[in-house]
Amino acid sequence: MLLANQLRYFGRRDSRFVFSVLNSSSFWSLSRIVASPPTPAISINERERRRLFSLSSASGMDASPTCSLVLSGKTAAENETAKLLKRNDTLKLPDDTEISVLLHSEKDKPLEENGFRIDLYLNALSTDTFGRFLIWSPRVPSTQDVISHNFSNLPLGAVCVADVQFKGRGRSKNLWESPPGCLMFSFTIQMEDGRTVPLLQYVISLAITEAIKDICDKEGLPYIDLKIKWPNDLYVNDLKVGGVLCTSTYRLKKFNVTAGIGLNVENDKPSTCLNEALTDLSSTPYKFRKEDILAFFFNKFERLYDVFINQGFRALEELYYQTWLHSGQRVVVQEKKEDQVVENVVTIQTFACFFIQGLTSSGYLLAIGDDNQMCELHPDGNRG
Repeated sequence: MLLANQLRYFGRRDSRFVFSVLNSSSFWSLSRIVASPPTPAISINERERRRLFSLSSASGMDASPTCSLVLSGKTAAENETAKLLKRNDTLKLPDDTEISVLLHSEKDKPLEENGFRIDLYLNALSTDTFGRFLIWSPRVPSTQDVISHNFSNLPLGAVCVADVQFKGRGRSKNLWESPPGCLMFSFTIQMEDGRTVPLLQYVISLAITEAIKDICDKEGLPYIDLKIKWPNDLYVNDLKVGGVLCTSTYRLKKFNVTAGIGLNVENDKPSTCLNEALTDLSSTPYKFRKEDILAFFFNKFERLYDVFINQGFRALEELYYQTWLHSGQRVVVQEKKEDQVVENVVTIQTFACFFIQGLTSSGYLLAIGDDNQMCELHPDGNRG
């Protein structure tokens, strides 16, 4: 379900609305709306924390407060950067979390037995910039914090991936605990035009869906019906399997963007996962691997990002609209006027009181009324 807290008429900025997207077979009242995390995760509670700690120990992963970071690179140049970061003790985490920095070529083999297979990922990677410098951790507070806290010391396109994270970042600063089987990663991007920064999450979401298609093509698999739910969620069979979170700071006339992605690959909790969806479609023994998905994502993202920067998002809109799940859905728009609530029904891409045509130049939903009055639909900052 899509929720927003503001519908803004161009030239009438004082009008406030909330709306929700409905499918053709159900109706949601405002009282039934619940918040959902932007990444596939479970909320932190003590019982679940103990279970995950136990699972981590059984898998050979260190459950102590020390966070292990394994550095590696695609070529000798990136590996030299890794050595320099380790030698100078450069990498830090918020709250002075103790970390242990290892090099992929030097680390103990047991650390990787049940974890992310770095060589498999690097061999499938074919980018010029993104994903070539890798930080892997079996267990980390947040990949988003690893990247954002060390942004200025990392090469452009550096990525941090973790097997488990226990302080995952969500919208409105929500914290989420992400289980094993979920692909969780964050990476660095630099942008100069602030007007394009809000659109970046759409390019990332599109790259994920296209990467899964590429894997299906390569392996001869049926397509997984992975869809984008505006603004930043990923769904399979009406169930959430992933999400995107982008944060940025402005320094030296550039936006330093940390992009975080979570995707249920092997874990069917709390909703479903890609491998479960694949099993429903085919009897193939093939299973999606996190290493392949991450490499195929960067291979696709680098090409889409180049189009985005040089031609603008309009060049990607047709592909984006083919991938989002909002076509044919109904929207209830509620206008709050003091103690009264006025409802209008909106059918996406179908004429009604309002209809959603697509996206505005700033990345919000564009709706047009029967009087040709244009308006923007804004997300509320906490609901997906």
